[in-house]
Formats: sequence, C-alpha cells, structure tokens
Amino acid sequence: MLIIDSKDCENIDKALKKYKKKFEKSKVLLQLRERQSFTKPSVVRRTQVLKAVYKQNIASGKIDA
Repeated sequence: MLIIDSKDCENIDKALKKYKKKFEKSKVLLQLRERQSFTKPSVVRRTQVLKAVYKQNIASGKIDA
C-alpha cells in the first residue's frame, strides 16, 4: 500500500505526480506482468546469461551501444 504525505495547501497534481513516482519505484506493475505467464527457470537463466554476454560485449567495445 502506497502512502503519500501531502500538505493541505499542496496541489492535487503534485500529489498525483508523487504517487506515480512511488508506484514506479515499487515495481508493482513489473511484478504483475511477470506473474501473468509462467516462464521456465531454464528460460529465465538463459535470458540472464544472454544479457550478461551482451553487457560484457558492450563493456569490451565489441558492440557500440
């Protein structure tokens, strides 16, 4: 549950903006999308390995980002 501390004189738009930022930082939407479909652990590991290889190639200069 997200709690937004707002002052009495604060604009509703500012409070809504604070809420949206907190919501993004909590990563609730990402978790919801992830739980919509099951991915096998081997597929998850494979994607992690591919991401790591890609990042390593960028760091070594083989791929221009």
